[in-house]
Amino acid sequence: MSTGESNPGSNPSTGEGTLLVIAKAPVPGRVKTRLTPHFTPQQAAALARAALQDTLDAVLSTPARRRVLYLDGAPRHWLPDGIEVVPQRDGVLDLRLAAAFALYEGPALLIGMDTPQVTPELLARGLDFSRTNAWFGPALDGGFWALGLAEPDPALLIGVPMSVPQTGEVQRLRLTASGRSVRDLPALRDVDTPDDAAEVAAAAPGTRFAALHAELCAAVR
Repeated sequence: MSTGESNPGSNPSTGEGTLLVIAKAPVPGRVKTRLTPHFTPQQAAALARAALQDTLDAVLSTPARRRVLYLDGAPRHWLPDGIEVVPQRDGVLDLRLAAAFALYEGPALLIGMDTPQVTPELLARGLDFSRTNAWFGPALDGGFWALGLAEPDPALLIGVPMSVPQTGEVQRLRLTASGRSVRDLPALRDVDTPDDAAEVAAAAPGTRFAALHAELCAAVR
């Protein structure tokens, strides 16, 4: 594994890396539970499915060597063609993220399914390692929505505390402490709560997520 001391200018550029999406299958009661009781478990799962589909649409529109869904659960009809599915390993989140980066050699960008507002332009930027060794996409809740590594090293994630307000700060410090140059992607809001859902829907009006959110909200008025 790399020590992170390579020169940024020698790294591969956009189109040569792997795009990884870590996700849960959108099953009622297993995903987006913090959206209830504002939404029913079935509605929350439908919103999760829409967010995942929007994310995969962006992934399919981004130049990449491989496009991989690192999935907890079983793929269903919502999975589009062109996406490779790999089952998630068991364990806590930092170990699962580390295992995702161990799947393939070469540059990789890992994102979640909680940012349906993501665009191919943002993803392409995060796969361009011509001037950096790592990309970091902070989330507004203190976590991160994207992590890109020119030379993946799973050890960079192991032991990072997940799902706490300091997650992003600790992860970014881990990157810089390894000797890597790090550039930041724009901060995005994860969809975790009903307020998050409303703000993300408003920010990305052309998405499946926004359309479904509007439909569900109109139904309860």
